[in-house]
Order: sequence, then structure tokens, then C-alpha cells
Amino acid sequence: MVHYRSPLEIELIRKSALLVGDALAEAAKMLKAGITTMQVDARVEQYIRDNGAVPSFKNYQGTYPFATCISVNDAVVHGFPTNSVLKEGDIVSVDVGAFMNGYHGDSAYTFIIGSTSDEVRKLLRVTRESLYKGIEKAVHGNRVGDISFAIQDYTEKQHGYGVVRELVGHGLGRNLHEDPQVPNYGKRGTGSKLKEGTVIAIEPMINLGKKEIYHDQDGWTIRTVDGLPSAHYEHDVCIKKGKADILSSFTSIEAAEKANTNLDSSYY
Repeated sequence: MVHYRSPLEIELIRKSALLVGDALAEAAKMLKAGITTMQVDARVEQYIRDNGAVPSFKNYQGTYPFATCISVNDAVVHGFPTNSVLKEGDIVSVDVGAFMNGYHGDSAYTFIIGSTSDEVRKLLRVTRESLYKGIEKAVHGNRVGDISFAIQDYTEKQHGYGVVRELVGHGLGRNLHEDPQVPNYGKRGTGSKLKEGTVIAIEPMINLGKKEIYHDQDGWTIRTVDGLPSAHYEHDVCIKKGKADILSSFTSIEAAEKANTNLDSSYY
């Protein structure tokens, strides 16, 4: 069932989504070579709780044990935070959800620690740009396939990257995952019609190499089959007439990223 949110509900989702962005900024402040993703997870969880929310991911489906998904290099999404030390050149995708006032926010961002190859920097730039290509199509009267096509066309057809098929964006609200599903591949003019008031999370998951993936032994972490890096960015948006309303924000994340000399923000 697709939900159409009232103006009050949309503002409550926005509040949760903005908190997620600020939580991701806390991650950006501390990311550097020599720390662990478990340390990042602990800081993000504390920040969410200190601001009157609870982590959406913790105990998700009764099994996910962490507040964040932190995916490094060839990990696409759902990466377990670990005690392994981050290194120069790692790319780190941090995915966070927060539940507050009865509604979820959900956003993700990929960071570069130190320096990496131009090839990987381009992957992050194109993936990030594809998110906004999709958002441009998230307007009343279009269809889900219009979003999907815009992302696939830009990343796969124009740049030759692998677009993950098994993982998709989704509706968002009282539940973390709602209808409709929002794939990152598809045909224009197909899928359910987008109507004003629907809130969706658009999240390109784009691989430098092949599109195929596999589950790691932990049962959650998803990796690329060829071991090449993957990038992931996510915004929560509300369908409107004419132009989508982006409920989440990268502003505080970008400010923290630029202020942290251990991170490379020059790729975008």
C-alpha cells in the first residue's frame, strides 16, 4: 500500500531525515585512517539518542545488531561495523536511519579517506549526480520507472558502471521500508504512478565494475562479485507537483567533510 502523507506528517519525516543528516555529519567529523567503523557506529548511535530519537536500523527484523550500516570499498550496503582499522584510500559508505515522533528518516553518504584513484573519485561523483537525476523525475504524474531510468541511463549507459538490481529504494514513513519500491534501473513510463504526498527514499547503489553482488558470511554485508568498489548516496524526497521536495539534507555532512582534512571532498 502506498501512503499519501499529510503536511504535518511530511514535516515530521523531514525532522527525522534532517537528524539523520546531522548524524552522518558526526561520522564525517571523525572519519580518518586509524579508527574503526565500530567507533563511528557508537558515535552516531549516541548522537541519535541524545537528540530524542532511536536508530531505525538497530534490531531491524530482530537481527541487525548495529545503529548504522557502514560499507567499505567493495561492500555495497548493509555493512557490519567492525573493529578493523580504516586505511588511507578507503571509501566508506555510511547509511543511517532515525525514528522520532512516529516517523523514520533514512539517508546515506559515501566518503573518501585520504586520497584514491581518479577512477574511484569519478564513481562517487557520478553516483552522487545520479541521485539528483532521479530526484528530478520524482514529481506528481511521473512513474517510478522514470526515476529508475534516469539513474540507470546516467550511471550504466553513459558511464559503464554496474547498477545493482537486487537492492532498491523504497517508500518511507511510519515504517522504514514501505511501498513503492524504487529500483535504480528500469524503463521510462513504467511502474506505479507518482502522486503528491508520497515520500520515498531514492538511493543509487552503483558498482565500478559488474552489477552482480553476493552476501558476506555475516548474512547482511553485500559485496561486489569482482571485488571492485561501490558507492551509495540516499535522499528522502516527497513527491510534489513540478519539483520534488528533498526532506533530507547533505549540507551539514558536506560542511563536516570539507572541514575534515582526512577526507577528500574535491570529487564533486
